Amino acid sequence: MTPEPILSVRDLRVSFPASGGWKPVVKGVSFDVLPRETVAIVGESGSGKSVTSLAIMRLLQAKASRTEGSAVMGGRDLLALPERRMRDVRGNEIAMIFQEPMTSLNPVFTIGRQISEVLVRHRGLGAADAKAETIRTLDKVRIPNAATRFDAYPHQFSGGMRQRVMIAMALASRPKLLIADEPTTALDVTIQGQILDLIKTLQDEEGMSVLFITHDMGVVAEIADRTLVMLQGEVVEAGTTEAIFRRGAEPYTRALLASVPRLGSMNGEPLPRRFPVVDAQTGLAVEPAPLVSDRGSEGSPVLSVRNLVTRFPVRSGFFGRQSGSVHAVQNVSFDLRTGETLSIVGESGCGKSTTGRSVIRLVEPVSGRIELDGYDVRALSPAELRRMRQSAQMIFQDPFASLNPRMSVGETIAEPFLAHRLGTRAQARETVADLLQRVGLGPEAMDRYPHEFSGGQRQRIAIARALSLKPKVIVADEAVSALDVSIKVQVCNLLLELQEELGLAYLFISHDMAVVERMSHRVAVMYLGEIVEIGPRRAIFENPQHAYTKKLMAAVPVPDPERRRMKRLIAAEELTSPIRPLGYEPPARSYTEVSPGHLVQAA
Repeated sequence: MTPEPILSVRDLRVSFPASGGWKPVVKGVSFDVLPRETVAIVGESGSGKSVTSLAIMRLLQAKASRTEGSAVMGGRDLLALPERRMRDVRGNEIAMIFQEPMTSLNPVFTIGRQISEVLVRHRGLGAADAKAETIRTLDKVRIPNAATRFDAYPHQFSGGMRQRVMIAMALASRPKLLIADEPTTALDVTIQGQILDLIKTLQDEEGMSVLFITHDMGVVAEIADRTLVMLQGEVVEAGTTEAIFRRGAEPYTRALLASVPRLGSMNGEPLPRRFPVVDAQTGLAVEPAPLVSDRGSEGSPVLSVRNLVTRFPVRSGFFGRQSGSVHAVQNVSFDLRTGETLSIVGESGCGKSTTGRSVIRLVEPVSGRIELDGYDVRALSPAELRRMRQSAQMIFQDPFASLNPRMSVGETIAEPFLAHRLGTRAQARETVADLLQRVGLGPEAMDRYPHEFSGGQRQRIAIARALSLKPKVIVADEAVSALDVSIKVQVCNLLLELQEELGLAYLFISHDMAVVERMSHRVAVMYLGEIVEIGPRRAIFENPQHAYTKKLMAAVPVPDPERRRMKRLIAAEELTSPIRPLGYEPPARSYTEVSPGHLVQAA
């Protein structure tokens, strides 16, 4: 006998105002969530999955949206409840975790106060009882030294720990249903693994149901009992997670599954290889031909870094005197050759982005030697530095933040070309048209503005801008981490094709191990500002030696529903602080060569 659903949604429809009327964005969605069950809603950006959850929680602005249908919980239609009664449901019977915890937590209040507020409001506890219960809840979500962290502020926590605080807040009133909207998308792979383990454990302990919203099919396989696949506001396929993965009937479902980068898919392959291209109409994946050149295996380095050190001052006290330093990059050395991709991997705070920025002096290193295309980078004057940046360009994680919304795409791409006086305005326009064609957008995109493009298209525009100066080195800092899986595949393939065509060298900074495996010639693993393992991609992925490298590999979600109830048991520690007192000098490190070019830091 099937138990009574915790939540029953029927014919949910949501529309937003558009020119001349209302535009439907959720079109007749129906599903149930049973007790202790995890239901995943999966789809790409714009599919309507997050709007579905916001409509159920009644978090859409009434004047700017139109919601129809029903969402029944405990015999009440949530969509018809008066707002006063709905406030009692929110945070009490249904709790929600959002993608970015820093925007959900109030920066001026301690985390203890914010969680206690939920307990006082929904459970009527006094201040002392609320504090004790808050500490117990923080312990439950595996926050180390919970009692001492009660009076800490959100900015004093890492991204993964802030997400744990959000889960603690959501669980404080012991809800029957937890709605998790992309709770792991912005997190490093080990933190993501910890959060997934935590949700599974808490579900077992508390007996709650979970509605999990994501675009990551690997995460879906690991956590969901049943899965709904959404496309353009409609559920195109629904069933048990195992059935969806093993016998997905809809082409779009098969296309989503085929687009997922899988760790281990490159075993035995000597060179980077483009991702399979998926036909969304048939769901069939076409394996592209291997890249024909291996420019990265020979020749002198286009970038050579030796003993790079970058530190940031920490000031304290009434006069703001320096009391210590953040040792962001410590004694890092590597070479990068023409046509080669060296990937730097590690968790947030390990120093990988600072390394990329130090190399092209977007931040100033303290010491070390950087030679880039014949330039001694640390010795350059401002005018020489400007010329050097023709040789090295950067692609950032968020293309919308790095593109000027007031400038057309044509003006944005032409700006560096004209600033470096590489030609006339007419030549700049020709160059822009050619670059837009190369990145798959076409010259017709020239007169449009960034807000008129999707996230993946904006990243293509950022790549075109980086190419306008004909650089030899591109630093790609988490350039695909925020993209939907199929868009990520397209942008990665574009980068590989441009590398083969133009001989570009990439310093590819990422925490996505499955993407790094496909893109790289060589890989460097960073921890606390130091490279702990570096070598050819095959050596790192097929024979990892350092304990931290093994930990990163073990945390990668695998798109296999057989692993659904498996827990990785990753320790919940935070990355150790890189802040050191004034005058501190780290110990000298030694490396062991375990195979040609494969170096591991000695313990």
